[in-house]
Amino acid sequence: MDPACGPPEEMAEKRDELTPMMRQYHDLCARYDDAIVLFQVGDFYETFCGAAERTARLLELTLTSREDSTGEYPMTGIPIDNAESYIEGLLEAGYRVAVADQVQDPAETTGVVDRAVTRVITPGTLTEDELLASDDNNFVAAVARDGDELGLAVLDVSTGDFLATSATDARTIVDELSRFDPAEALLGPDVSSELLPDDVVVSPYDQTAFDRELADEYVTAYLGDSDATLASAVERRVCGALLAYAEYARGGVSEDEPADAGERDPSDADGPTEDSRLEYITHLRRYDPREYLLLDSVAVDSLELFEPRTVRGTEEATLVGVLDETASALGGRTLRDWLRRPLLEPDAIEARLDAVAELTTAVRTREELHELLCEVYDLERLIGRISRERANARDLRSLQDTLAVVPDVRELLTDAESDRLEQLHAELDPLDDVRELIDRAVVENPPMEITDGGVIAEGYDDNLDALRETAREGKRWIDDLEERERERTGIDSLKVGHNSVHGYYIEVTNPNLEAVPENYERRQTLKNSERFVTPELKAREDEIVSAEGRADEYEYELFREVRSDVADEVERVQALAEALSALDAFVSLATVAARYDYCRPEIREHGDGGLGLEIDIEDGRHPVVERTQSSFVPNGAAFAPDRRLAIITGPNMSGKSTYMRQVALIVLLAQVGSFVPARAASITPVDRIFTRVGASDDIAGGRSTFMVEMDELATILEEADERSLVVLDEVGRGTSTADGMAIAGAMAEHLHDEVGATTLFATHHHPLTELADDLEAAVRLHFAASQDDGEVVFSHVLEPGAADGSYGIEVATAAGVPGPVLERARELVADHADDDPETALATSVAASDGGSPTSHSGELDDLAAVASELRELELAHMTPVEAMTALDRLKRLLEE
Repeated sequence: MDPACGPPEEMAEKRDELTPMMRQYHDLCARYDDAIVLFQVGDFYETFCGAAERTARLLELTLTSREDSTGEYPMTGIPIDNAESYIEGLLEAGYRVAVADQVQDPAETTGVVDRAVTRVITPGTLTEDELLASDDNNFVAAVARDGDELGLAVLDVSTGDFLATSATDARTIVDELSRFDPAEALLGPDVSSELLPDDVVVSPYDQTAFDRELADEYVTAYLGDSDATLASAVERRVCGALLAYAEYARGGVSEDEPADAGERDPSDADGPTEDSRLEYITHLRRYDPREYLLLDSVAVDSLELFEPRTVRGTEEATLVGVLDETASALGGRTLRDWLRRPLLEPDAIEARLDAVAELTTAVRTREELHELLCEVYDLERLIGRISRERANARDLRSLQDTLAVVPDVRELLTDAESDRLEQLHAELDPLDDVRELIDRAVVENPPMEITDGGVIAEGYDDNLDALRETAREGKRWIDDLEERERERTGIDSLKVGHNSVHGYYIEVTNPNLEAVPENYERRQTLKNSERFVTPELKAREDEIVSAEGRADEYEYELFREVRSDVADEVERVQALAEALSALDAFVSLATVAARYDYCRPEIREHGDGGLGLEIDIEDGRHPVVERTQSSFVPNGAAFAPDRRLAIITGPNMSGKSTYMRQVALIVLLAQVGSFVPARAASITPVDRIFTRVGASDDIAGGRSTFMVEMDELATILEEADERSLVVLDEVGRGTSTADGMAIAGAMAEHLHDEVGATTLFATHHHPLTELADDLEAAVRLHFAASQDDGEVVFSHVLEPGAADGSYGIEVATAAGVPGPVLERARELVADHADDDPETALATSVAASDGGSPTSHSGELDDLAAVASELRELELAHMTPVEAMTALDRLKRLLEE
C-alpha cells in the first residue's frame, strides 16, 4: 500500500492520546486505507503527515504543519471551492480519494464536528460534471473467471448504464473491454491484468465481493430475480462485485444527511443495505457480443472511430467527429454506443434506416426537433445525482426545463410513419406530475446552496409562508424604525443598520449623543459615533432571526422531500432519457445525410447457406477525409463470394489506404443504421471487421513493429470467416523484402483458400498481383499515376489491373527530399535493377509451378524450395513465435 494512504504511523502509535479531531482523521484513514482522505476543516480539505507531503508534491501546494498537545504534523490544504481540479490531479497520479465532509453544523456543537466520508472518488466511479472528461460514458469494469468461462460487466456510475456478458474465449472479453474502454477495472481471482487495455487502472478490492453468495445478494437487491437475464453464474459474480464497489464509492452518508445516519465500512462484505442503495441503477442489459458487428481495439484505432491516429488530429478527424450533430449529451452517448456496436440483423438495421430516411426528407421537422433537443439536459446524470441526494435546486429546475419541451417534441412526431419514430413518440412520457411538482415547489432561479433558503417557491407550503411572513413583518417594522426614532429623538442623522456580527443597531453620531433616549443600550463604540439597541429592537431581531432560521431549516426539509419524490420516478426519467437520446441520434444521422449527400444503403439478406458477402458501392467516399479536402475523388467497390480478394497496388499517396478504410467505414455506417457517403450502396451485413493498417512498436512490451504485425495477422487468420471483412495494408513491411513478400503472399492465399473472407489487400510488392492468376476469386486493382515533367501526378481513381510502378523516388521528390540524395537513389536503383528480390522471388515461384527461369539458376532451386515450404505452412494454426521461427529458418536457407 502506498505510504500516503492508510493511517499515519505517528498517529497510530498514540491514537488514544490524539485530540478528538485528529483521532477522527486517523480513524477515517484506517477505514479508507486504500485512499487519500480529504478531511474538511472549515473551508478547506486537509491532509496530514505522509498524505500531506505527497499531496503537496503532486499538486504543487504549500506544505505547512499543525501543532497541538500531542505533536506537530505536516499538513496540506485544498480549498473546497476549487477542490475538483485538485482531486483530478490525485486521480491522474493513481490515487483514490475519500472525501470526508463535515456533516454537522459547527455552530450547533460544542465539541468536535462530526465528519463522514460522503464519497469515494476513483477513475471509474466519477459522478461530478467537473471531473468527467466528456459526455461519453465513464465505465468501471469487473472481470471474473468461473472454470473456462469469463464474465464481464461494465457500469457507468454517473448514468446507471449497466451491461454484462460472458465468453469462453479470452480474446472476446479483451475485445469487449476495448470496445467499452473502461477507466477502471476490478479483477476477480485468477484473472490477469493482461486482459485489460494499457490505460485501464486496475483497482484492488475485496475479493469476497466476487463470491457467488454475496454477489447474488447484490444482484437480487438491485435487479430482483434476474436468472432469466443473466446467463451464467460468472455474470452474476461480476455484476454483484460492481454493485458492491459502486456502493463503496458512494461513501457512508450523503453530504446533507444527519450525522447519525451511519457509515458503511468498505471492508464490510455483508451485502447491500437500504442506506447504501443506489436507487437509479434499475436495470441491466445482458448481451451476446455475437449479436453485434465485432470491432477489436485494432480496428477501432485503425478506422479512427473515436480517436485520431496522429497527435495533431482532433475529434473532428474521426468518424464520430463527422457524424456527431447531436444536440444533447444523451444523444452523443447513444451515437457512440451505436458506433461501438453496429447491428447484424437486417430487420433491425432497416428499422433505423427508415427513421433516418423519414427525418432526412422532413427538413422542417428535423430542424425543429434539433432546436428543442438543444434544451434537453443530461437526464441520466441528473437523475443519478437526484437519487444519490447530491442534486441541488438548480438540478431540479434543469429537469423541469427538459420536461417542459417533451410535449412539443411529441407533437412533432405525431404523424411519424416509421416504426422506430412511432415507438419513440409513444415512449416520450412528459412526466407531467414531476414537472408540475418541481415548477410549483422550486423557485425559477434558485441559489446554488440548498441550506441557506430562497429555494422553495411562495405558495408551496402554508407553514413556510407563515414563517417568511413573520420575518418580513419584523423587517418592515425595522424599516419604519429609523423614521420613527428620528421624529421621537429629533436626531436627523440617526440611522438604523445591520451587520453579521452585532445584528441590528441604531447609530448616532457623537455630536448628537446628548439627545439619546434613556432606553437606548450602548452596543458598539466607533470613532465618530455610537451604536445602540432598544429592548423592542432586540425582541424584533430575535423574532426575525428565529423565523428566518426556522424557515431555512423547514425549507431545507421541504426541498429534500421534493427531491425524494422526484427520485421515486427514476425509472420513468430513465425511460424518457433513452427515448430522447435515440431521437437525438436519429436527428444527427439524418442531418449529416442531408447536409453531405449520403445515400440510403440497401441491406441484403445472406444468400442460401448464409456464406459470403456482397458489397456493392457506387462512387463511395471516405466520410472523414472528404471533409478535410477541397475535392475528393469517389471510387466504387464490388465484392461477392466469387470476387472476394482484391489485390490493390499503386504508389504511396495514391489513395490505397484511404480507399480500404473507406469501404470498411461505409459498411460499418450501413450497419449502424446510417446513410452512407456514396451514390448508391448495397451490402450484406458483416460479422466482423479486421484491420492491419500501419506499423507501430510495442516498446514497453518488448515487441518490434514486425512482431506486432505478426500478432495481429495471427488473430485475423484464427478468427476471420466467410462473413468477415479484412483490410490489410502493406503486410510484411517490418522485415526484409523477400520475407515480407513471402508472408504477404501466403497470407493472401490462406484468406482466399481457407478462410473465404472478403479481403482488401494493398501491397507495394507488385509480383503479388500474379496471385490473381491462380486464385479464382481474386482481382487486381490499382490506383493509377503518371509523370508530368518529372513530377508524379495522382488520379486517385481505382482501375482494374496492376500498377506499372511505385514512383517511390518521385514521391520522395514531392516530399522535399534533397536533390543529391535523390540522385544517388536513382544510381542505386540502376545498379541493382537485376538484383531486385521481388523479381527473384517471382521467378522462383514461376519455376516451382513449372515455368522456365532464364537466370540465377543456382539460386532458383533454393528459392523454389523456400516457396514450396511457405505454401505448406499452416499459418492459421501457428503462434506468432512459431511463425517467426519458421521464417528465420527459411531466411537462413536462402543465405547459405
